Formats: sequence, structure tokens, C-alpha cells
Amino acid sequence: MDKRLEAFKRLLDIMDDLRQKCPWDKKQTNETLRYLTIEETYELSDALLANDNEEIKKELGDLFLHLVFYSKIGEEKKAFTVTEVLNSVCEKLISRHPHIYGDVEVKDEEEVKQNWEELKLKEGNKSVLGGVPSSLPSLVKAMRMQDKAAQVGFDWPNKEQVWDKVEEELTEFKEAATVRESEEEFGDLIFSLVNYARWKKINPDDALERTNIKFKTRFEAIELFAKEKGIKMQEMTLAEMDAVWEQAKS
Repeated sequence: MDKRLEAFKRLLDIMDDLRQKCPWDKKQTNETLRYLTIEETYELSDALLANDNEEIKKELGDLFLHLVFYSKIGEEKKAFTVTEVLNSVCEKLISRHPHIYGDVEVKDEEEVKQNWEELKLKEGNKSVLGGVPSSLPSLVKAMRMQDKAAQVGFDWPNKEQVWDKVEEELTEFKEAATVRESEEEFGDLIFSLVNYARWKKINPDDALERTNIKFKTRFEAIELFAKEKGIKMQEMTLAEMDAVWEQAKS
């Protein structure tokens, strides 16, 4: 047997055992697993950002377990089986790649993405944006909506015009008179910056998370400095903190 199939069957068999014999696994439902799956997804995201292959392998395994778990629950409810889940995604991939499994020709990845969105609409999707989950984090959601809209031609002609929009939104934010107006204009400003990042081939969520990690590392260096000196951070001057910050940068 193919080692891949053998490993997957082993996981399915273990899942069958756990649902029959383990008190915790027997009690799990789609609802109780949901937040755990979200947590595992973020752990995979951390591993991917760190480019830690061992952690990526580990977190992929955890996600495989969750996918098999949901499939097992679906089978128990007589709603679907893991076989149907896998065949469904196989059929979708075949139908969405006519340049591989049909006679359609494409010149680059952009045409592939355009064809993908057009095929989704033909399959019954009511809106190009319909596939963007409502529960996505706002920054990721903005990026996905802009990308999908661009695939059907709703986009700026060049990045210079996109940057002009950023500057326009920045001016409107600075001129906002009330908190409500400031919040609205700030949202518009972030949305336009996300769009510019897309044109620059930057993932804004990855970029912000790397900045978060950088800030955390440098701030913790200040905390460590204060601890080693036996003083409270509140007793340090901003200049002292900034000096440690600069040292942490290097």
C-alpha cells in the first residue's frame, strides 16, 4: 500500500477507536471542537511565520486530526463521510483547473485566479465576495475582498493611483472632527493601505504580525534590563527605555 494511504488509514482507525473508547473524545461535537480548531490554525500560522519546519509538521498533524474528527462526526450523523469530503474537494479542484484537466489555456497565475472566480459564480455563488467568511479577522477579510474584487476587474489601473487614495484617506482622517468620523476615516485609511500592500505583493497581516513580534521582543528587552538593574520600568525615563530599545534593535 502507498505509505501516504497507509498513514491516512492509520489516523482514521485511531479516530474510530477514540470515538468508541475515550471519554473526552466521545463527548466532542462540532461546536466544542470549533474554538480548538481556530486555536490550532493560529498555532500553524505562528509556525509558518517562524519558518519552523518541525512546528509546521506538528501543527499540520493537529489540523489533520481535527479534519478527520469533523468527518467522523459527519459520518455518525449520516450527513457525510470522509470519502465524500475528499472526493468533493477532488471534483472541485478538477472543475476549477480546466487549464490542467481540460482544454482551457492561461498565460499566467492572474488568469488562473480570474477563471477560478468566474467558475465559482457559474457554480451558483451569488457574489464574488460570498466566499469570504464573516468571521475572518478584519485585516485578512479586507485583503481577501480586495483580491477577489480585483479578479473580476474592480481594481485601480496602477499602484500610483492606489497610493493617491491612501494620501486622500490620510488627509480625511486628519481632518475628521469627531470620534465617530475619525473611526470611519481610520477604517478607510487602513483599507486603502491594505489595498496598496496588495499591489506591492505584501501580505498586510503577515507584515503586521512580524511588527508585533518585533515590538514584543524589544519591549521584553526593556523589561529584562529593568529586572537586571533591580528597578521598576515605571522608574525608568523614556530616554533610558529608548536606549535599551535601540540596543535591542541591533
